[in-house]
Amino acid sequence: MSRVLSTEEAKSAIRQIQAIVTGGLTDQISQLDTQGQKLSQPDIWDGPLAATFRSSTWPETKAALDKAKQELDDLRGQLEKISTNIFSAGGGS
Repeated sequence: MSRVLSTEEAKSAIRQIQAIVTGGLTDQISQLDTQGQKLSQPDIWDGPLAATFRSSTWPETKAALDKAKQELDDLRGQLEKISTNIFSAGGGS
């Protein structure tokens, strides 16, 4: 038989993670993307460092941001499932 434990600390931690993820972290990633796209335009910023930014720095960073955003979305879904299970096991409080 596996152990099921649902403490107030677990419930609080889940609520805090949900608040962080839904309370702006993904929005901030989107804002970073917007600004990175602006800096990738040669009519806004150009020169040797800008070219490096456009060709490697930003594409690598954008890929990491996209991955992080997807993982946060996945986490949000998992937390919904976990919180439902924990709150049901713990009497719904």
